[in-house]
Amino acid sequence: MDMKRARSPRAPADGDGEGDKRKAAGARWGGAVRPKMVLVGFLVTLALLAFTFGGRSTPLPSTPSSPSSVPEAGGRHVVAGGETPKKTVIPPKNVSAPATVPSQDKLLGGLLSAAFEESTCQSRYKSSLYRKPSPFPLSPYLVKKLRKYEAYHKKCGPGTQRYRNAVEQLQAGRNADDGPECKYVVWFPCNGLGNRMLTIASTFLYALLSGRVMLVNVPREQEGLFCEPFPATSWVLPGGFPEGNPMKLNVGAPESYVNMLRNGVIRHDTPAASLPAHVYLHVEQTRLRLSDNIFCDDDQKLLGKFGWMILKSDSYFAPALFLTPMYERELARMFPEKEAVFHHLGRYLFHPTNKVWGIVRRYYEAYLARVDEKIGFQIRIFPEKPVKFENMYDQLTRCIRKQRLLPELGSPANATGEHDGKVKAVLIASLYSGYYDKIRGLYYENPTKTGEVVAVYQPSHEEKQEYASNEHNQKALAEIYLLSYCDKIAMSAWSTFGYVAYGFAGVKPWILLRPDWDKEVSQVACVRSTSVEPCLHSPPILGCRAKKEVDVARVKPYVRHCEDVGFGLKLFDS
Repeated sequence: MDMKRARSPRAPADGDGEGDKRKAAGARWGGAVRPKMVLVGFLVTLALLAFTFGGRSTPLPSTPSSPSSVPEAGGRHVVAGGETPKKTVIPPKNVSAPATVPSQDKLLGGLLSAAFEESTCQSRYKSSLYRKPSPFPLSPYLVKKLRKYEAYHKKCGPGTQRYRNAVEQLQAGRNADDGPECKYVVWFPCNGLGNRMLTIASTFLYALLSGRVMLVNVPREQEGLFCEPFPATSWVLPGGFPEGNPMKLNVGAPESYVNMLRNGVIRHDTPAASLPAHVYLHVEQTRLRLSDNIFCDDDQKLLGKFGWMILKSDSYFAPALFLTPMYERELARMFPEKEAVFHHLGRYLFHPTNKVWGIVRRYYEAYLARVDEKIGFQIRIFPEKPVKFENMYDQLTRCIRKQRLLPELGSPANATGEHDGKVKAVLIASLYSGYYDKIRGLYYENPTKTGEVVAVYQPSHEEKQEYASNEHNQKALAEIYLLSYCDKIAMSAWSTFGYVAYGFAGVKPWILLRPDWDKEVSQVACVRSTSVEPCLHSPPILGCRAKKEVDVARVKPYVRHCEDVGFGLKLFDS
């Protein structure tokens, strides 16, 4: 289905109905003074209008909206707690930024580089203006690390002689000698957009730690979604790359690090010059475990000898890097607050292109900019554990009531026709329209006890996920960003889409738990997350030299099991 268009009420044409009034007034005027009076009046009026409306290049502070100022998707109005709207409030036509008071720090405390032309990627410096300031201070060491990486990527990235030399060596089947000037990790996609964003962020963190240039293989369905994150260079893997046939990238690939180690092709003491030209890491969850157990010091030291690394993953494996002893000190300097890893890296890496940003900005300005509070509900039903619509809707409403996410409903018979001026917007992100229809109906047909107005919106409902559709992914990315602008978020368990959204926002969500495998209904509707970090669904088997499984959540103070995935791991700050 098409994204519901944001339609603002139209103002009458300038001067409608005024001509007859001026003629009648003119009949009563006399003498030569009449044109001057008209000119003076016009100039004074023009100056006042220019001062009031034309001089604002920054957004207006948000003000309480009347029910009539909140349109329903499609141009209609959905209100609760007040009278039927009698007139429409026309927003200023020149609004180009959110109506909420923004943070003016476009560089996010130094997280972003200033070396970009703003017009080429408007979201890079504007998307943060739609959110509250980050609750997590930025480490100066991370800022320094990012600027250093940008220079490294520019020196070794696509189009440089160093890159061409490295590709020629790969084609010749030779690994670089010890200490090559440029080393690379090439990311290949797996699963949906949420998974891809989480794994790109994890791969980039790995590149920062291991001294590699990260290149991203961009398939057709992902083209035109993201701007380049690094100045004066590209992160896109050029065409004609000699390795990385997607059909060969699987857990059984002979180039897989684990398989080469198991088959005696390589050993931990193999010198760099004797290693194959590249190594493949298959960091995908298999039987709820990461397939390549690479997070021990011995493994990392051997992997560091390879000039080229190809990586494919569907998992947010950043927490596993915190479990690797040789990286612990560096990570502590980069992220003094552990739960801010994806929050910082995600906002650094991912900037929607102008086309996608246009969808986000227009929708936000039409429906969300002038409300007092934004509440996001993200519902995902997984095929391996389907939940009936009635059961999922009941669970959502139980969560809403218990956590008081929305105002209580009153009786239509007791409606006073007055409201307190506060407007709450509900944004629903789901493949299905049923949740929107039900919640909208509640607040359309009933007033709230507090007199607050509740407006309900859903940008799209695609009915099914289309991994290979570029248009579908554009809408998905737009909705991730819209959801990330919400003040409160409730989301489905296990959903990487939801993880990305609340990670961007820096908001701890309420998680709608899955029913037990032998149940159809979850007894607990939702729980509050202890962290804004995503969950690693399939933690690696750790123990390294001890060669035994260790529950790291018991021994690492900054790791605990996820609320929605009991055996999963997430970073948090106690």
